[in-house]
Amino acid sequence: MSSEKKKATGYDKYIDWKFFIFPVVILIAMLLMPATSGMRDVGTEYALGKDRVVQHLARELFQRTPEEADQWQLLTTQVMERSMRLGAMSRTRFLKRDVKWAKSEGIPADKANLARAQDFVSKMTDEAYKGHIQTAAKVRSEQLDYEQTSDQDRKTADKGVWKVKVALAMMVFTVFCFLTGCIPLPAVAFCNGLLLVATGVVGRDEVAALYWSDACWFIMGSLMFAAAFVKTGVDRRICLALFSKLATPSAGAVTLVMIAVIAPAAAFISDHALAAIFLPIAVILFRGSQNHGSSQDMELGKMLVITVAMACNIGGFGSPSGGARNVIMMGYLNDMFGMDIGYLQWMTYAMPFVFLMMPITWLCIQWRFKPKTRDLSSAMTFLKEDITRMGKWNRDQIVAVVIFVVMVWFWFTEKAFYDLGIYPVRMGIGVVAVAGAVAYILTGVVNWRDYQERVDWGVVWLYAGAIIFGKVLDESGAAYYMARSVVEGLAPLGFDHGLPLVGVASVLTGGLTQLMADGPAAAAVGPVTLNMVGITHPGTAMLPFMAMATACASSFAYCLIIGTPPNAIVYASGYLEPKDYLRVGIPLWIVANVLLLLLVQVYWMTRGFGGLPSI
Repeated sequence: MSSEKKKATGYDKYIDWKFFIFPVVILIAMLLMPATSGMRDVGTEYALGKDRVVQHLARELFQRTPEEADQWQLLTTQVMERSMRLGAMSRTRFLKRDVKWAKSEGIPADKANLARAQDFVSKMTDEAYKGHIQTAAKVRSEQLDYEQTSDQDRKTADKGVWKVKVALAMMVFTVFCFLTGCIPLPAVAFCNGLLLVATGVVGRDEVAALYWSDACWFIMGSLMFAAAFVKTGVDRRICLALFSKLATPSAGAVTLVMIAVIAPAAAFISDHALAAIFLPIAVILFRGSQNHGSSQDMELGKMLVITVAMACNIGGFGSPSGGARNVIMMGYLNDMFGMDIGYLQWMTYAMPFVFLMMPITWLCIQWRFKPKTRDLSSAMTFLKEDITRMGKWNRDQIVAVVIFVVMVWFWFTEKAFYDLGIYPVRMGIGVVAVAGAVAYILTGVVNWRDYQERVDWGVVWLYAGAIIFGKVLDESGAAYYMARSVVEGLAPLGFDHGLPLVGVASVLTGGLTQLMADGPAAAAVGPVTLNMVGITHPGTAMLPFMAMATACASSFAYCLIIGTPPNAIVYASGYLEPKDYLRVGIPLWIVANVLLLLLVQVYWMTRGFGGLPSI
């Protein structure tokens, strides 16, 4: 299996200069080309906007410059500026800020100064506070003109414009490399880091730190606890419990059960964890179905493992717990327009999409993958015999399950309990996953050799590079630039209102989420499209519909390995190539966009939202 695995993942391949020369040339050409007016506007906004807004608020609120302001006054302007960039336009949101939040956003704060700042803001009316925030937003987006900046500011603005160009060039380079496989994929991750340092976007120390985000730790920890499940045999027990009752354990029936179990669960449980749990199960089914000594039906292996990823992806929209993108769009809607969507209310609008996508996804996978082996009865027989030999649950299996249950508990509670003050520190899901992996070592369930041999470290580095890529797209303003350019470009065609605008947001968000995490993708598109809806359809049901549609589309990460953690996790199986994601991902992406529009038109608009007028 090791040689087969290397062949499938391309780790044995060398660079193909016939193809690799194209992304290199395009990268250089994009870096050398003159910046467009849109790039200059966004680069200036992202490079100078923060300081200009703080200066404006300090003068407007306190008649002082930031240098002259007292600490609490400066803190007031900094919290307002950051809240404005997050779309938090309400005074209530400011009054809920605490020292933990300020420090997490890089704002120096202490309780005394924050209390004075909140006391000052509490004396404002809601209308006055919102007016200050709206004026500050105009200073950032409308009054910052690249051509009218001073010589000193021009240098800073040029750095911002350069970052936008680098991010866009890196996007084209990365996507080309991933689609063609012209260079080993983990090497693309290192190319991105080298490019950022060589172009001066980040320093040598910063780029090293960027490779180890919480999301990357989660990928690593997930693959580690999956390795523990495989070694102890817990994966085989779960597999048998799920599929042994099937009257006909065919490939079609098994993949249908996978989708039926994983997709609804992904609305409430981390899709990363579900992918890590079910990937070993898919691999077991494949291996157990193959006759020893005969050529293996790799198409079956591909079908089984990619089903895990696609099922995880379609379920996340189902409830607010399904992903950060949902909470982000709920926050935007509340802060920008004062509208709330309840937890159950969200589910009644979102779950029909999940349930409709489940059979569509299953049919698409059956259509795109045609394995010769359809009967998995031999896999069930193999599992039963294996578990019979294994005997009753042993100590390692019980410990493996207990540690996993504890991990799931902390995944559910680490944020909420931290906010409530129950946990003294915010652990993050990645730290919890790695802590679980360490716990398996401390309890003697695994040793390091097990992790060394069973974890695909290339996938860990691959996703680490994807995190850098998405972070630069987000923080440089390149993602926002693409979103704004597309929406403004389609406005003359009548796509700036109604259902066409929802379609633009869906396609745009669904495209961006192939390249970056779902949260940043929704965060980049959401403010643009919500503001346009606020102008064309103020106070209507289109506002919450746009928020939910953008969150939904940010889960359409079907096409690239780097689009979502489940895609990266199943790639670790060694059965998939980048083109396999495109085989099923492109038709699913098209169908999901069409289905979302139909759902908005037929169900959402017919039902309405809280008595708000329709368009």
